Amino acid sequence: MAANPSGPDDLSGKEQPFVTHLIELRDRLVRAAIAVGVVFGVLCLWPGPAGLYDLLAAPLVANLPKGATLIATSVISPFIVPLKITLMAAFMVALPVVLYQMWAFVAPGLYAHEQKLVLPLVISSTLLFLMGVAFCYFFVFGQVFAFIQSFAPKTITAAPDIEAYLSFVLTMFIAFGASFEVPVVVVVLARMGLVTIQKLKEFRSYFIVLAFIIAAIITPPDVVSQLALAIPMCLLYEVGIVAARIFIKHTQAPGEPSAPPT
Repeated sequence: MAANPSGPDDLSGKEQPFVTHLIELRDRLVRAAIAVGVVFGVLCLWPGPAGLYDLLAAPLVANLPKGATLIATSVISPFIVPLKITLMAAFMVALPVVLYQMWAFVAPGLYAHEQKLVLPLVISSTLLFLMGVAFCYFFVFGQVFAFIQSFAPKTITAAPDIEAYLSFVLTMFIAFGASFEVPVVVVVLARMGLVTIQKLKEFRSYFIVLAFIIAAIITPPDVVSQLALAIPMCLLYEVGIVAARIFIKHTQAPGEPSAPPT
């Protein structure tokens, strides 16, 4: 039974036996796996693993010397690497379904005010992660590869290994996807009462330094990728402060005192 917004903030849903919860969890996981599997099958048909790898490698190939290509140093790499990329793409495409199954499993055990908080955070964290990956692919890769090749001596012929390139791409995708989650982290910390809006504002200058340190550690040793990671993190920190103020206002439990004005 849905929670009555005008009544007590009771748990939405009835207690169920432990085994029933395990069965439901299994069913949710199976549905999520089926969603990933279906998308994987579709992507294998079109554009295909080879097509997806060509798409992923396009930013690097565009900046290689004329006639240079990527190489495979392992016998099975031309087969395994494209399949890994296809599976990665399938998971990202099916991510909304996976997160919905997670939400559907935990939602009945949440209070009404907690549901108001969790669902927007699940949606926003998904969108922000995908935005980070897209920003990395469409902007950062092209700039970084062009910058690196501009410093390469003429006597060196670039021929990157496809497995090394896949590892680099995954690291960069995770780094940028995670860095775009800064607003979500700020909102959660503020909503849990671990920090106040005022403290977040006072920490702003320290966060800017921290963002550049993180960018210097995670990204390749070039200025372009470091700035491309650090600057969005600083901007998203400001977005998180604004979002935290809104979430605190609209996700308070009945009877919870209002947050002090900032």
